[in-house]
Amino acid sequence: MQEILAPKPLGPKRNPPGPVVIWNLVRRCNLMCKHCYSISADTDFPNELNTQQVFEVMDDLKQFRVPVLILSGGEPLLRPDIFEIAHRAKAMGFYTALSTNGTLIDERNVDKIAAVGFDYLGISIDGIRETHDRFRRKEGAYEESMHGLRLCRDAGIKVGLRFTMTQDNAEELPQLLDLMVEERINKFYFSHLNYAGRGNKNREDDVFLNTTRWAMDLLFERALEDATEGRGTEFVTGNNDADGVYLLRWVERRFPEQAEHIGDKLIQWGGNSSGVNIANIDNQGRVHPDTMWWDYDLGNVKQRPFSEIWQDTSDPIMAGLKQSPRKIGGRCGQCHYFNICGGNTRVRARQLTGDAWSEDPACYLTDKEIGIEVRVEDDGPRDRLLAG
Repeated sequence: MQEILAPKPLGPKRNPPGPVVIWNLVRRCNLMCKHCYSISADTDFPNELNTQQVFEVMDDLKQFRVPVLILSGGEPLLRPDIFEIAHRAKAMGFYTALSTNGTLIDERNVDKIAAVGFDYLGISIDGIRETHDRFRRKEGAYEESMHGLRLCRDAGIKVGLRFTMTQDNAEELPQLLDLMVEERINKFYFSHLNYAGRGNKNREDDVFLNTTRWAMDLLFERALEDATEGRGTEFVTGNNDADGVYLLRWVERRFPEQAEHIGDKLIQWGGNSSGVNIANIDNQGRVHPDTMWWDYDLGNVKQRPFSEIWQDTSDPIMAGLKQSPRKIGGRCGQCHYFNICGGNTRVRARQLTGDAWSEDPACYLTDKEIGIEVRVEDDGPRDRLLAG
């Protein structure tokens, strides 16, 4: 939105020095969320990395020039050494973020959290009160999470709301965006439901087509409003790289004079980067192309350094993810905007078809919108639904 209002020259493409690492330090969680990708529970899980092993991995990540560590779980605040790990991450120069459900943040530990100096702390909110509690399967979870969020905000920590949309909570998106303003929160992360873990078991709840488009339009307009008013709010979407293409089509309608510039920016961004610029380490030390690939192991940091595992393209999935451009079939392979989206989320294709290189079934744009001639065979309810 800033580029629409005040465009800047494109400049050279700068690739990150290393991947962003999302690290599930612990699988234990005090909640049993409906859409959890790690299928966590309130119990100890075996073979998790101890403190020294975590530190050794951190040393390898640093020399491999990993710029960002996102400390996650389960619920990372249940890990006894979380503050020791977080302080070390900051001291080593990592951009350090914490991903939490917020229910364990209270007056007893907020000062310790603030003392770390987290660059960002994200708290997941699934709807207003009853909806959130139903998703989190705990009465009172909403109030606990909001209390933790307010404590962190008042302590000067940069906090954000994280929202995963399904058909059961989509209608509350406007209320959550209003909540941001009311609570003076300046970052909103919108996640499309991905097919992984408990989210895979609940994929019949996923929201396609018109609802997804409505949500994206709402986010675009709210982000534009905030940018116009100079609020400095951040809006981020994840788990569906078709968002970039849909944004470009929105710009073509709303700001046609900036469409070419925004298109160039999106092409430079490049779309999906799982297995390239996004990485995951789970609680037992197994490496995955991103957090949604927990059923696919690339290796374990207990046996091989992360830096070695990440560069090993003898694995067919890693070889395919690192190929540029990726070789993907179906609608994705024919898409006129492949250089913006990059073929979207491969794990979703693999979960539904068994083929990681087939089209992503969660693309919510029509054949016409992505530059494909409408097919004669009747296999695309997508266009008919959107037309209706």
